[in-house]
This record gives sequence, C-alpha cells and structure tokens, in this order.
Amino acid sequence: MNAVLLSLAILFGLSMLRVHVVLAMLTATVVGGLAGGLSISRVLDVFGEGLKDNAGIALSYALLGAFAAGLTETGLPDKLVRGAVSLVQGKDSTKAPRAAARYLVLAAIALIACMSQNAVPVHIAFIPVLIPPLLVLFNSLHIDRRAVACALTFGLITPYMLLPVGFGAIFHDTVAGNITKNGLAVDASLLPRAMLIPAVGMVIGLIVSLAISYRKPRQYTTIEGTTQPGSSPIPGQDGVTNKWAAWSGLAAIAAMLTVQLSTGSMIYGAAAGLAILILSRVIPWSRADRVLTDGMRSMAYIGFVMMSASGFGAVLRDTGHIETLVRASVEAVGDNRAIAALLMLAIGLLVTLGIGSSFSTIPIIATVFVPLCIGLGFSPLATVALIGTAGALGDAGSPASDSTLGPTAGLNADGQHDHIWDTCVPTFLHYNVPLLVAGFIAAMVL
Repeated sequence: MNAVLLSLAILFGLSMLRVHVVLAMLTATVVGGLAGGLSISRVLDVFGEGLKDNAGIALSYALLGAFAAGLTETGLPDKLVRGAVSLVQGKDSTKAPRAAARYLVLAAIALIACMSQNAVPVHIAFIPVLIPPLLVLFNSLHIDRRAVACALTFGLITPYMLLPVGFGAIFHDTVAGNITKNGLAVDASLLPRAMLIPAVGMVIGLIVSLAISYRKPRQYTTIEGTTQPGSSPIPGQDGVTNKWAAWSGLAAIAAMLTVQLSTGSMIYGAAAGLAILILSRVIPWSRADRVLTDGMRSMAYIGFVMMSASGFGAVLRDTGHIETLVRASVEAVGDNRAIAALLMLAIGLLVTLGIGSSFSTIPIIATVFVPLCIGLGFSPLATVALIGTAGALGDAGSPASDSTLGPTAGLNADGQHDHIWDTCVPTFLHYNVPLLVAGFIAAMVL
C-alpha cells in the first residue's frame, strides 16, 4: 500500500478516536516511513531534521501568545468585548433579535479573521486575544462554537487564496514561482482571476455552515469563576492608569505591526510589542515572568503540532511515495481532462491534510501536475486554478493546520470545544467539499 495513504489513514483514524494529534502524527510517521522502505533510524533522523523547518514558526506562535497575554493587561480586549456586549444587551429576548445578534457576531468574527491575513497580517495572533473573552458572550447568545470555528477558518484561508496582499502575496508568489519553475511561465497577477471561482466555493461553505448546519442555539456551561466580559477593570489600576494602559496597548500593537511588516518576522514583531508593554510598566516587572510564561503556554500546543507536522511531511517526502502516488494517478487517467482535474485536486487534498500547510504542498504537487496540465492542454489560467486550489484544499480540516489549531486554541479556553469533532470535521465538510467542486469547475471553464 502507498505509504502516504497508509500514514494518512492512521493519522485520521487515531485522531477520530481522540488520540492526541501529536501522538497520532508520531505513530503515522513511523508506520508511513517503514511502509515506504525507510529504516527506523532513517525515519527518526529525517523526522528530527524536519522539525527544524517549523521551529521558527513555533517560536513565533509562542511569542505571539506571550504578547496576547500581555495585551490583556492593557484592558483593550476587555473594552472590545464590552463594546460587543453592548450591541446585544438590552435587545428583546425573542427568537428573531437573538438570531440577528448571533449572525452579527459571527459576521464580525469572519471579517476580523479576513483582515488578519491581508489588511493587518497577524495571522492567528488575534485569536488568543479576542476569542477567550468572548466565550461568555457566545454562551449568553447560545452560539454554536462550530459556527465560530467555521467563521474563523474561512477568514484564515479565503483571503490568501484570492487577494495578493499580506499572506496572499506569499501564496500567490509561491504558486506562480513553482509553476514557472516546472515549465509553464505564469505571473502571480493571474492568481486573483484563477482563484475567484474557488473563493466563491468557500463563501458558499460559510453560508451553509452559518445559515443551515449550525444555526440552531447550542447550550454551553459558563465555567465557575469566569468573569463576565466588560465587568472588571484591570486589577489595581484607576481610571487614569487604565487610559495609560490602553494607549500603551495601542502603541504596542502599532510597534508589533510595524516591525513585523518591515522585517517580515513575527518573532521580532511580537518581541517589539512585548518590549513596549514592559517598558511602559503595563506589565509590572514583578509579574512579567508569570504573564509571559502563561501566554507562551497557551500557544505552545500549536507550535508543537506544527513542528510535528513538519517532521511528518519530511518523512513522507523522503519515502518518495508522494511522487509515486501522483504518477500512478496520472497514468490511470490517460487523456481524460475531467478525471485528471479531479484526481489532482484529490491528491492535493490528501497531501495538505497530512502536512498541514498549503504553502508547503505547492512545491510537492507542482513538480508533476504542471507537466500533466501542459500535456492535457489546460490553459495557463486553468493550470493556476488547479495548482492553487489543490494546494489550498485540506488547509481546512487538517488536524495539523494552523487554520484549525488557531480556532481551537481560542474556543477551547474553557475546555468545551474538541479539536477534531468541533473544528476539523465541520471545517472539512463545509470548505473542502465546495472547494473541490469549485476548483473542478474553474479548471474546466477557464
């Protein structure tokens, strides 16, 4: 059996049985490597080397978690949540107004998530700041957190697919560069046109998830000791100091964004923001160690999973079975363009689900898919749509993707949101299925 298919089956099977995703990934790595003809020592060596690829990302997330924890000391998240609460408090408790309030909150979350990819490219850094304080609000409105997960994941994926700004610029350059490298000269400016139909598929998935699948109220328990949003000031601070803390928080956010955009490093951006918070004494020196350690701990889980996913992907690539899977599928379709398009999209889905990164999938699939597209007569625009969609497929629903890990980290702050069943499965169903259909349509009509 193909090592890639076997390891992915083990990964998803164990994840569905609620085995921790890191342990599931380690097991799938060993089995996939052995099935691919690698020795156990080679598997361990390649896995260890692969961990380095995402070490920087893991450190970035840890520092972003620390920055998020420090930002809560300024009271800005509390003010934001208080404003959200004011939008829904005092409304009639009848069904229609409460439903309207739920949709308003979900739309706002989706919009903020979209902005985090392009307008203010902080990626998932906003989630540990914004989402945990809003859980009480979600509970009061009986919002199904699976709908919130779908709203967040939509905003974390769709903008980079469609818009050539922020993370979108990186994705577009990656797709265009790898297609050009493999024999078909294309420009990154083709990506917005090529990815428009797939992006429409994502919009349809969002509408279905919010308006149909998870529209019914769902009850959650407000954990004892949870503070009502907007009800408590920053401990030990008066009104004047609160204003100083708020302005310091805004300065820290500005510093973080400025440094991140100018250096391209989330590590230095988060460090700059933390420096402002500490120097302004918003985080007292006596509490700085505890605040920053707690913040790092909140995001460390994501870092460990992404490092494990990097090692997992390195082992799968080293077996050579990804190329084998692609070539076998290519040979099976012959000159049937429709079947070829579906198989390319399905393979992209499988590879991204296992690796957990659409950006890392592109170089793997472009090597074989581009010559196939040229041989079958796909237009450059259709080729771009196929490669771009095949790469993005699986980002939603993958247990190892930051597009699912980020939402879970925020929504499970009180222990009532399961990563696999409440984030991965809902986002897989509502985004990968319509994206698969939309990508096929784009390949056929462009």
